[in-house]
Amino acid sequence: MSAVEERVPCAGEMRSYAAAFVVRVTARNRLPLDYSERSLRVVDFLIDGLRKGGAERERARETLFGLGAYVGEVLVRRAGAVWVDFDAEQRAYFGQMVGVRMPDGRVWNPLGKVDNRFVVGGPEDSLQRFYLMLHGRVRKVAAG
Repeated sequence: MSAVEERVPCAGEMRSYAAAFVVRVTARNRLPLDYSERSLRVVDFLIDGLRKGGAERERARETLFGLGAYVGEVLVRRAGAVWVDFDAEQRAYFGQMVGVRMPDGRVWNPLGKVDNRFVVGGPEDSLQRFYLMLHGRVRKVAAG
């Protein structure tokens, strides 16, 4: 049984879960997972590789969860989000226990977005595109 199947991390544990996932996957590969919005293209590529390689959803569950945690952490570090534990209604809607809340109060489901990319895989399911079109993110203010 994998760590994800044993117990889903709560919001307070997602940052360290994402960091441990990055260490684990970058130890074997030279993947540029640097928590930048550009790195979300790498996430798209990895998910597409899993899907095209014929990985079954159940066998890929822990990797997909790790990628979802990474995407959420990009939102935390780059877009001003915070990890939140979903309430019962949100868990029923999103099918996940945790997600992120943006500075404007909107709640997003990065774990579900990764799962959608794996299942559907169309360009509209790109994680980089999701970030770039995300409502409620903090925008960088140009010095001037």
